[in-house]
Amino acid sequence: MADPTADEKRAARLEAERLKAQEGQKAMQEYRDEQAATAAKTVRLRALRLAKEAEDAKAKAAAKLLKASAPKKKATVAKKAGSSAGSK
Repeated sequence: MADPTADEKRAARLEAERLKAQEGQKAMQEYRDEQAATAAKTVRLRALRLAKEAEDAKAKAAAKLLKASAPKKKATVAKKAGSSAGSK
């Protein structure tokens, strides 16, 4: 017959190995979950950045169009305003 203390040691060692393997699987799952969360966050932030860049480009184009379509002030208008102030 086998020594009872040897059997107890063997059972304790097997239990420790089982727990270690279980903890390893849990740690790996947590790592995968964190990686998935990081990837999802990256996708979301990239979409927000691209939307903001598109909106900024649209606003810049609209401002440029508005500036281009604004009537130009003539230099003679500014001179007339200055000469009428001096005649008073």
